[in-house]
Amino acid sequence: MSDQQLLERITINPKIMVGKPVIKGTRLTVEYIVNLLAHGATVEEILQEYEGLTQEDIQACLLFAAQSLEGTAFMPLAVEAA
Repeated sequence: MSDQQLLERITINPKIMVGKPVIKGTRLTVEYIVNLLAHGATVEEILQEYEGLTQEDIQACLLFAAQSLEGTAFMPLAVEAA
């Protein structure tokens, strides 16, 4: 599946979840799915918990998050001592 096809699974609508990017046809935000993964949930666990969700939906969330960060510059909050 192409990047464009994956990204078409993500939608932004100001009337749904205050305009946060969500998986099309759901109220599951990209942020929520990425947070689940960051806290150790597996793709299989997420798919079992949310009926109708697909592996491609989760891939779309990760791709959307990655592309959202592409043009972002980061400033360190603290400098580590050597």
